[in-house]
Formats: sequence, C-alpha cells, structure tokens
Amino acid sequence: MTEPAWHSQTFPPEGASAAEGIRNQLGRPELDLLTILVRESAQNSWDARTGDTTVDYHLDLKVVSPAHAPAWRELLTRRVPAHENLPLRQAISSPAIRVLTVSDRGTTGLGGPTRADNAVVENHDFVSFIRNIGEPRDTELGGGTYGFGKGIFYLLSKPGTVLVHTRCKVPGGFETRLMGCALWKSYAEGEGLSGRRYTGRHWWGAASADGVVEPLVGAEADAVAERLGLRAFGSQETGTTVVVIDPDLGEREIQEAGEYLAETIAWNLWPKMLTGSDGGIPPMRFSVQCDGITVPVPDPRETTPLDMFVAAHEAMQSDADHKELRCYNPKAKLGNLGLEKRFVSPFAETPAGVAAGIGSTVHHVCLMRTAELVVTYHAGPKPPAEYVSYAGVFRADAELDSAFAASEPPTHDAWHWQSLEGRDKTFVKTTFTRIKEHVEELIDVDGRVKTGSSEIALGAASRTFSDLVAGSWGIGGASDYRQEFKPVAPAAETGASQRSGDLFDSGAGGDAGASSTQGPGVDPEPGSSNGRRPRVEYLDSPSYEIRAGHLVLIQAFRIATPGLHRCVADLGVALAGTSSRETDPPRGADEPQFFGWEGPDGALRTEPSQVLEGSDDVWRVLVRPAPDTTTEITVTARREEALR
Repeated sequence: MTEPAWHSQTFPPEGASAAEGIRNQLGRPELDLLTILVRESAQNSWDARTGDTTVDYHLDLKVVSPAHAPAWRELLTRRVPAHENLPLRQAISSPAIRVLTVSDRGTTGLGGPTRADNAVVENHDFVSFIRNIGEPRDTELGGGTYGFGKGIFYLLSKPGTVLVHTRCKVPGGFETRLMGCALWKSYAEGEGLSGRRYTGRHWWGAASADGVVEPLVGAEADAVAERLGLRAFGSQETGTTVVVIDPDLGEREIQEAGEYLAETIAWNLWPKMLTGSDGGIPPMRFSVQCDGITVPVPDPRETTPLDMFVAAHEAMQSDADHKELRCYNPKAKLGNLGLEKRFVSPFAETPAGVAAGIGSTVHHVCLMRTAELVVTYHAGPKPPAEYVSYAGVFRADAELDSAFAASEPPTHDAWHWQSLEGRDKTFVKTTFTRIKEHVEELIDVDGRVKTGSSEIALGAASRTFSDLVAGSWGIGGASDYRQEFKPVAPAAETGASQRSGDLFDSGAGGDAGASSTQGPGVDPEPGSSNGRRPRVEYLDSPSYEIRAGHLVLIQAFRIATPGLHRCVADLGVALAGTSSRETDPPRGADEPQFFGWEGPDGALRTEPSQVLEGSDDVWRVLVRPAPDTTTEITVTARREEALR
C-alpha cells in the first residue's frame, strides 16, 4: 500500500505563483470567513449538481474522535514541512483536533484528469480545484465566475490545510480520490545558487515516478479515509468532502459557530430551500451538525423576515405580480422584480442577518443572478412608518447573466457597475435605477399622499402612523378636533359611536382622539340616566404595540356617561379619498380582527362585547389590522338596561 506523505512545490525556472499571492486573491472581503465559506462552497456544490437531482449539502463542525486521532497524527505528519513553513504539525498534535467538514452529494465529484498538463477541456474539475488557480467557470449560468472560491478553505484553516475526499465517474465505473492540500507562504532552503525556493504550496498524497504528487485512488483512498473517520461514499454515490483542519471560528464558541453556520445557510441560500408550487423536493437540502448534535437550519417560510423575501420571490415568479425591469437605451430586459410589503414589528437581530446587512427591520431587495444564489441584500429607502417593511427579489435575465457576473468581486457579494464598460455598465447601473423607482412607488417616499383631488402633507405625523395610499397600511384616528355625535335611528339603539378619528397617514398631524359631545337639539333618550345618551370619549391617538407576540392597533377610550353600558368594537376598512368604509370585503381578502379589551388593571378580556360602567377609567380596544388597508375602529356603547 502506498504511504501518503507531504511534498512541497519548488519554484520552476520559469516562475510560478507564490502562496501569498494566491491567498490574497480574495482581497479583504467585508464578509466574515464562515459566511464566505458557506456561500462559496454551496455555490460550488450547486454548479456541480448532476441533472435534476437534489443536492445534499452538509456542514459538520467537530473534534476528531479519539479512535481516529492517532491516524491523523501518523498519516499527516509524514514529511510535513517545518512549523514556520507550514504550521500543520502543531494543529494535529493538540489534544483536540478540530475540523470543519463541508460535504455534498448528488454532485459530480472532482473528476477528470489529475494532472494539470492534460489537454482535457470538458471535465477538469479535479485540476481546477486541486492544482490550478483562477480558472473561469465552465458551468453555463453557474454561480461561480473566478475559480477563487476554493481559496476560502485555506484562509479559514489556521494552518492553511485541507483534505479533499471525492468520488466521481470515470470510464468503466466510479473512482474515489483522496488528497491533502496546503497553502501557507513561500520560503527558501539554503542560500544562493545552491539553495531552493518553495512556493508555499504543498500536497499530501502518493509520489509518482516522475515526482508529481498524485491522489490516493480506489481501494487505497477508501482505506485511508476510513482510518481518518471520513464518511464513506455509497456504491453509486458521487460527491465531494472538503475537511478544513483547525478552522478559525473567530471569537465564537463551538455551539455558537454551529448556530451561525445554520443561520448563514438560511440567509444566503434560502432560494435553494424552496419547493415548487407542486410541493416537490427543493433543489438543495441543507444540514448542520456541531459536535454530534444536529443544529436546525431555519425554514425561510417560517422565519422573519426571510418569509417576506420568499413571498417576494413568489411574486417575482408570478406572471401576474412580477415587475419586468427594462433598459430603453440600449433596449434590453434587465430581469424580473417581486416586492412584498407588510406591517411587522421590529424583529430580533441575528448575527447572520446583521452579516447580511439586515438588522431589526427590512427594507431591502435581494439581488440574484440566474442561478438564484443570493448575491446581496440591497438596502432601499426606509418606509416613513416604523412598522411598515418591504422585501424584494430581483433576478437578472439570463441573456444578461454574464454582465452581472462580470460586475461581481471575487466573493460574489455585490454588483459594481462602476467596474464595467459600455452596454454592460449601462445595464447594471440602470437595474439599480429601476429598482429604486419601483420601491419608491411602493412606499411613496416623497412624503405626500393623494386622496381624491387633494394632497395631504405627511411629514409631521407620529412615526408610528402608516401610509394612506392604495395598497398600504393605515389606521383610523388623526384629526385635531372634537367630533359631535348625533342620534342614529332607531333612537332606542342610541348609536353613540365614533371612528377612532379621521383617516391619517404617517404625516397627518396633530393629536388625534376626540371626545364626543352632546350636539345641540339632541333629545335625551327616554329613560336614560341623567337624560343623556351613552358617550364614548376617545383618548390620545391610536398606537401600535406588541401584545402576546402580535402587533396590534390600540385605541384608548372611556365611557363618559354614568351607568352600565355594553360596548362592542365595530371594525371596517376605510376607503381613501372618501368618507366611506368597507365592511364587506372581497372574497378571500384580509379583514381587521378584534383582539381584546384591556382594562385599567391591564388584564386582557377577549369577549367580543364588554359591559363597562361610565367613569374616568381608561379602557383600550385592541385590533389586529389587516395588511394593505386603512383600518377604522368604532367603539359602540349601548345602555345595558336598554337591552334587557
């Protein structure tokens, strides 16, 4: 059996790339190393998928078991360079050998020739990943463009060392391959013309007769992989496992790092987790383990605010709801845009969300190319209302995929139109202009709304108020005057009610909330206490608060007439530009939902009606507003004795 050992690359007379230059090809990325690892490795897995098969992508952060640790120390220290030239020996001599394993199945594996000088152009995955640096992508409409993504494996490893275990199809069947690779820094041994310079690149494998290091293959690869405790491949299974030795987790504890990896998968790869309208299997399946414990990957459909991006993605794919973005000079379709606006409370920040550029609110458009891998979350203007958020998804048209790809840095996390020239520069730059136009139309960022023939300035209102525009959020109650209430037929029903003020938006100024007063010429109701009708006095402006995890609209009021009164909340949807209200919504439309009554003691009562005694006690009615509406609240009071 071949005894694998380390072999260090010397500079050939004609020169070669030093390890430092290769390590620096990613530049100084803004994203942290774990995020880049997830993005780049999953992108490689997606580009290597076999047909329509679902790709299984797995991360495993663990300590090598005591049963396998001796094999690591024995096999990986053979002819290892001195510590200053490659600090691997120290990493695997520690009591706990920490590794991060990135594996995929349902992919082609690293096939093709094992030597870079073979003139094979159709399949050279092995040499592209193991040998060569900086090769362009060879997958049509794939996610990768530079071939630098593999550099993140070396950057994440403290000793710059990885093991590559892969299985691929070869003529006549399948072949397993196992090889180690290290990338540290160049160095010299000896001096002058008699010395030798080394590139800082090292390979662990079997030496051939001509000195080229080859991977272990077939039964030898399987046997050594078993000794190291690497997951074996099935008889008909292909794929690749990359083991990062001693990963740099920054300041994170082990479990914290596992949770971060799971969240990072959700934030950066959620489009690949979605099933089609037929409810089939997703394009990719993701799993994470940390020291043998499964760390659940968040479901984007059930996770705020990713669920908004999922809805925007569905709108982008819908023939009816998508917005087609176009450039008119030169003429071209740029891509499709989907938008989703919702009324949501600020949510808890997560480390992975913050790394993606999103904190406790969302006002972003997810940018992606044809491969539907997240490029970045492009921040748009913030809505004028605190609780209004929007999410968008833009997917570039396949015909312009290469233009957008060319605008990306090596980490594929931005579109820089400034780096392009000619038509491509125009297309990418115009895309941002079109996105901005549609977002501004969605949230009406100019600070004014039109109602009928008049315009109402919105700048002075409370930040908790919402847009009074078609298809926007809103609530009732914002006029700075007190409103008279006159009897409503039949008189016995008294009808003492008011809206929670006039309609308002994020700028209808003033302190809303009007107390009702007895209008002149109103006859007292027969038998009523003190000859007065029940009077509902509204206090302060309606406001949004969180109750039991729900965002609710709250209107404070008191019953200003002595006696017992049964109160009900009459909810409707106000129609912009009119004095009308919609109480019979279209079929399937959302409606405001009664949430409860909150008394002076702070207790919540959920009965639809509540018997209250006229006094100075302040009560509150709580309502869950309907999305994309202006909710109107009317508290109606009837004397209890009149109902008996």
